Amino acid sequence: MKLHFVYALGAISLFSCQSKPAEETTAAVEKSYCISETLRKNTHPIPLEEQAIYEQLTLTGKVSYNENDLVAFKSLLEGIVEQVKFELGDRVHKGQVLATVNSIQIQDLYQQKSYSQNQIDLLEKVLKNKQTLLADGMTSSTDVLETEHELANGRLELDKINQNLSLYRASDTKGQFQIIAPKDGFVVQKNMSVGQSVTSDEGPLFAISNLNQIWVMVNIYANNLQYIKEGDVVKVRTLAYPDELYDGKIDKIYKVFDENEHVLKARVVLENRNINLMPGMSADILIHKNNSTGKGFAIPRKSVVFHNNKEYVVGYKDDCNLQIFRIEPFASNEEMVYIKEGLADFTQIVDANALLLFEEINK
Repeated sequence: MKLHFVYALGAISLFSCQSKPAEETTAAVEKSYCISETLRKNTHPIPLEEQAIYEQLTLTGKVSYNENDLVAFKSLLEGIVEQVKFELGDRVHKGQVLATVNSIQIQDLYQQKSYSQNQIDLLEKVLKNKQTLLADGMTSSTDVLETEHELANGRLELDKINQNLSLYRASDTKGQFQIIAPKDGFVVQKNMSVGQSVTSDEGPLFAISNLNQIWVMVNIYANNLQYIKEGDVVKVRTLAYPDELYDGKIDKIYKVFDENEHVLKARVVLENRNINLMPGMSADILIHKNNSTGKGFAIPRKSVVFHNNKEYVVGYKDDCNLQIFRIEPFASNEEMVYIKEGLADFTQIVDANALLLFEEINK
C-alpha cells in the first residue's frame, strides 16, 4: 500500500494577539488567532488516537414507539364526539380531559342508578320489617336471608354504576362523558374528531407513549444476516439529526421475514435524549463487521474540512495554539476517516466548529 503522509498546511504558529509597531506593518509576520470566549463554549477538542479499523454495514430502518409502554384507549360507551382537546404528537398528563362525548348511554346509566337506589331504599325497609317479624316469630330466617342477599346485590350493582360514571366523569345534566388521559406521555395515535360516532366495537381512539425509550425497527436483507446477531452494539443516525449518533443495541431479531418488504426485522432499543426522535422518522443503523483491517489514527467525519478538493483538520493544543493540517485518509467508514500518522506534536483535534476555525485561521 502506498504510504500517505500527513503534513501541516503552512504551519501557523498561534499566540496571544499583540499590536505591532507602525514600522513593522509592511514586514511579513506570522498570523495569530485565539478562540473567543463565545466560540470556546461550543468548541470541543478531542484526542487523536490510533484505533482498530472496522468495516461498517449500514442498514435502513424506522423509528417506532416502544409497544411495551404504549397505552391505547378504546371506549366502552357509544356516542357522538362533541369536543377534542388534543392533537397527534401533543404531550398530555394523567387525568387531563382529552375529549367530551355526548352519549344516550350516560342517561341510561343515571336512570339505572336512580332505579337501583330506589330498589335499595325499598329493600332496606322490607328487611327492617322482616327482621321485626322474625323477632316476633312471624317469619323464617330464610326469608330474612333472601332479602339481605337481594339488598347486597342491589348495593353491588349501584357501586358498579357509580364506578362507571366516575370513570368516565359523566354528567347527568348534559348526558356527556369525558375521555381522560390514562398516563403521562405523547399522543402517538389519534383516530377521533368532532362529530365522529364512537362505538364500542371499533379500534382505539388514541394511544399514548412517553417516548423516553423508543424502538428502531431495522431492515435486514438475507445477505447481511451473517453480520448481525442479538446484542450487537449499533449507532443510529436520522435524517433530522445527521450529525448526532445514538448508541443502542440489537435487542431482538424477529424470526419471520416480512412478506411485504422481503426483509427480516430487528429491534434496536434507544434512550431518546431530549425526545428528539419521533415515531415515523427514517434512520440509518451502523453496525461494525467483526473484521479489523488494521489500525490508523481515527478522525470523526464532522471534524474534516473540505477545501479546494483537499481534506483538512484543525489541530489543537490550547485556545491560542491551533494549526491546520492537510490529511490524506487511507481508510474510512460511515463514522471515521483514518490516517497513517499523527499530526506532529498535536495530540488533539477540534471536533466541533472545525470549518469556522479553519476559515478564521486561514484568513
